[in-house]
Amino acid sequence: MAWASSLVLGAAAIATGVFATYLRGWRRLQRASPEEAAGLRPWAFASGLLVALLVIGSPLSALDHELLTLHMLQHLLLMTIAAPLLMAGNAAVALRSGAPRLVAAAIGTLHLSRMTRPLLHPISCWLAGTMVVVVWHVPAAHELAMSSASWHLIQQVSFLAGGLLFWRPVLARGRMEPFVPLYLLLATFPCDALSAFLAFCGRVVYACHRGAPAAFGLSPLQDQQCAGALMWFWVTVAYLVPAVAVTLRLLSPRPERESLPSG
Repeated sequence: MAWASSLVLGAAAIATGVFATYLRGWRRLQRASPEEAAGLRPWAFASGLLVALLVIGSPLSALDHELLTLHMLQHLLLMTIAAPLLMAGNAAVALRSGAPRLVAAAIGTLHLSRMTRPLLHPISCWLAGTMVVVVWHVPAAHELAMSSASWHLIQQVSFLAGGLLFWRPVLARGRMEPFVPLYLLLATFPCDALSAFLAFCGRVVYACHRGAPAAFGLSPLQDQQCAGALMWFWVTVAYLVPAVAVTLRLLSPRPERESLPSG
């Protein structure tokens, strides 16, 4: 399809430009502020961009019209792999340093504005990460996303944006860290409810998949059940494993500082 080729080229061009800006900012910070540059992880940012590009800009992105399981795989990759990798790269610092001055000033102003502070609150981040999943799997919203390439792209970008907001408090540590296990545990509940519904409701929920021919040996109902099972397993691992890791870190004894000899 012509639109698919355009999407691939457009996504690749955007990803290349963003990564070039990140590298430029990283190099500037290495010269001007080595301590700040040490907190950047170009490998993580590049990996996150690559995963997002493969999901959004590759021909595979069109296959979720045939299988709900592939749609589920795509949104899980965007939210639990690409998004945390991009956040781990500390992109805001590098992009602000690498962007042209006017753009960098606009990014800094937007970051510090009163309008963005409520959006970056942990509760808002939690709601963004969970509600984007629930809302897009309402039948009417899912049918809309499958109806055109534009809405499909909007859906995928919103999954990535919701994931970026969701993982921000988790990776920020600081005062939020003791609440991270509960934050992640609570996020599993809406996803578990949705996956259980898809797996056990006994009917094909989405009309766009109802009449689809069997693919990879799966009927539409089996495909839906597989999508629900995949979501349940993936979310359990992606959210609870980090929650356990943070809990163990919080409970582990911290080495005491050696006291300096007096006198």
